[in-house]
Amino acid sequence: EVQLQAFGGGWVQTGGSLRLSCAASGLIFDDIAIGWFRQVPGKERERVACIGSSDGSSMYARSVKGRFTISTDIAKNTVYLQMNTLKPEDTAVYYCAADPDTCGGVDMAYWGKGTLVTVSS
Repeated sequence: EVQLQAFGGGWVQTGGSLRLSCAASGLIFDDIAIGWFRQVPGKERERVACIGSSDGSSMYARSVKGRFTISTDIAKNTVYLQMNTLKPEDTAVYYCAADPDTCGGVDMAYWGKGTLVTVSS
């Protein structure tokens, strides 16, 4: 059974940093695409960052590029999202997701429960 569990959400002031972690089980971690999404109530879920399964390359949403960094620790089966220079518009529930094939959208195969990030102005 595949399980993804995200940690690390919380409250931070504008300009601050947070690091999210997502522990995965039931997957061959270096053979999957894995990433982070976020969602604000009333809006569509947005892909924030993802690492592809084919070459391990990272991709970022334009709104977070240069501020967020996705990384993996294969030994720990964990993916991280380092979030720096946070803005109020980064406030959302953040989800990790994985897929055997590609960094897709909301059609990625496996999802963890979300963790809330709140950035105060």
